[in-house]
Amino acid sequence: MGEVVLAAKITHVPSIWLSIQEGKHHGIRKPAELGLAEIGRRARALGADTFVVADSHWMNSMGFHLNGKARHHGSYASHELPHFIADLEYDYPGDPELAQLIGEEIQAGGQKAMVHDVRDLGLEYATLVPMHFMNRDVEKPLRIVPIGCNIYSTIDENRRVGEAIARAALRSDRKIAFLASGSLSHQFPPNEISSNYLNTISNPYNEQTDRMVLDQWREGRIAEFLAALPAYNQRCTGEAAMADTGMLFGILGWDSYDGHGEQLCDYFPSSGTGQVIVDFPVPDRLHS
Repeated sequence: MGEVVLAAKITHVPSIWLSIQEGKHHGIRKPAELGLAEIGRRARALGADTFVVADSHWMNSMGFHLNGKARHHGSYASHELPHFIADLEYDYPGDPELAQLIGEEIQAGGQKAMVHDVRDLGLEYATLVPMHFMNRDVEKPLRIVPIGCNIYSTIDENRRVGEAIARAALRSDRKIAFLASGSLSHQFPPNEISSNYLNTISNPYNEQTDRMVLDQWREGRIAEFLAALPAYNQRCTGEAAMADTGMLFGILGWDSYDGHGEQLCDYFPSSGTGQVIVDFPVPDRLHS
């Protein structure tokens, strides 16, 4: 019987990759670098063997999709921001068996899911940036199963996908660390002024709302947060429909979850968006 051993909301913004390059921006995201590395350390300390990543940059328009390749390797450049991320080489083991189990459980919950083993289906940077700090330069990299985020999905659909991931984990013999890789608010500034917003939020309302959400998470007011999640997604321009967040709380037990999130880096703006890393204690029911 498998387990979910870790569940976290994480950042993946390209400025973190910029932060480790030489030049004027070197070190600007050091707290996020350290927070991502700490999530990786905790995953290993808890015995995790597989990262399941809800990747909000693998955006789907029909159904739910999993990358079930046995090996993920290649070189990546961001088509969105190639001046931020280029020549990012990667090589990680995949987990076809777990991907198949998750796909089966999503289908069992009444939704459409497909598992892919496609040569040219590479990883996106919402997986690659965190993995660089969590899963690189280690003796034995953990397996990776990326799941895409449907940009037209509802919060309730993503809740059910999260529940399916939890069921698949318990059916498996894996110890899973789940990563909800996406922003809090996600409103970009207009193009003409975007270069001025590297360290600035696009809208003060968004920052105020993000900080209220973090208070709710830290204080364990999860049911209160979830009641407002559809409006939060709509009014604060949720990244990929905030699908990763819906999956995260679906895994944790939705509004019955009474855990308190532990914030691992200060909230920070990046190119207008709101970013953070929060580790959520996993309920006992997800442990064997």
